[in-house]
Amino acid sequence: MFRKILIANRGEIALRVICACKELDIATVAVYSEADRNSLHVRFADEAVCIGPPRSADSYLNIPHVISAAEITDVDAIHPGYGFLSENANFAEVCEASHISFIGPSPRMLRLMGEKEQARREMAAAGVPIVPGSNGLVLDAESAAAEGDRIGYPLIVKASAGGGGRGMRVVRSREDLVTAWETARNEAQQAFGVPDVYMEKFIERPRHIEFQVLGDHHGNLLHLGERECSIQRRHQKLVEESPSTALTAKRRAELGKRVVEALKKIGYTNAGTAEFLMDEDGSFYFIEMNARIQVEHPVTELVTGIDLIKAQIRIAAGENLADAAGPAEFRGHSIECRINAEDPETFVPSAGRITTFQIPGGTGVRVDTASYTDAVISPYYDSLIAKLIVHGRDRAEAIARMRRALEMFVIEGIKTSLPLHRRIFADPDFEAGKLDTHFLERLLPVPVK
Repeated sequence: MFRKILIANRGEIALRVICACKELDIATVAVYSEADRNSLHVRFADEAVCIGPPRSADSYLNIPHVISAAEITDVDAIHPGYGFLSENANFAEVCEASHISFIGPSPRMLRLMGEKEQARREMAAAGVPIVPGSNGLVLDAESAAAEGDRIGYPLIVKASAGGGGRGMRVVRSREDLVTAWETARNEAQQAFGVPDVYMEKFIERPRHIEFQVLGDHHGNLLHLGERECSIQRRHQKLVEESPSTALTAKRRAELGKRVVEALKKIGYTNAGTAEFLMDEDGSFYFIEMNARIQVEHPVTELVTGIDLIKAQIRIAAGENLADAAGPAEFRGHSIECRINAEDPETFVPSAGRITTFQIPGGTGVRVDTASYTDAVISPYYDSLIAKLIVHGRDRAEAIARMRRALEMFVIEGIKTSLPLHRRIFADPDFEAGKLDTHFLERLLPVPVK
């Protein structure tokens, strides 16, 4: 087992990794920017190193600074969390060259799955259905027009690198294609440093369903069920739950088996999530693989009883899957709300000082956060300030617990998405499980931009 781990991240996920390490009796090192000097992950780590100014590019994304912090503190592993450098193959390679274990998939796998079009081809070759789309990257306007005619409209232009909804444009007519293609390329270049895009058939009212997997270095791989992530805005998830109301036990077993077989063929290791769209006819299409831990991993933990962060660490240390995780035993229903620092109506980010921070508790309620009263929400980073997760014997009990927890969650001093979440959980369509990725557009009085 590892002796000391550096967490190359911040906020709630950094604190989450620290908690797992403490339970495994592993020393921890936090890295932080100047803006995060008073953060909880800095306070609760055994050691902490400042790696630069507030801007991510100068701190959390600065590979030499992170590696230097790892070397001076003599760690033997790095956990990247999610976001930042978590899917950066170059970073994983530098870790290897520095004789530091990277707690995640191999550099080869990060590179393979980081290129979404290449990942689509690999999964299709392994027998997983994919959304009909372009034959490779679309490199010029003439090719875009030709591919658009072949695929048909509506379609979506998507960045090959990165994620989080950036570099995506829906196109409903040939006349709009070139402008959308250019805009997506420019946005991809700015967000990920790579302008490459591809195109897919746009499914009008899909459900977004993903499968959590774990794989060890001994050829073993298993899935831990699915998560429903259909409630989202601009491809950013707001509510996640497990299991999905759209899948029967038989359908779950069939699709899960197919995902496991495909990932075994390509040699996938550690934690990852295969993401799918399900159309109105119930057909599934693979869209991408997130080769890291997900923001929404707690709902899977609550329904399976498996600590995914500890499993990641133990797998990276060489343990087999049976010892690192154990069998997945699905119990009850879990739901997560992402509580963001933003206006619940306009979605404008709300930076500032939290004057009151009162989290809910009680049976079946979990809050993952690094926020507290007097904490400052910085404008430099993601607006996520807490994850509110509940677990119940069934979906009805989970919804009741979430409603109660949302009412008892008090955050003052900044605007948050709490009122929006309360509205979602009061909606009869949500209660009935009538979900798709356009749910929020129907719920709100004005179109979501």
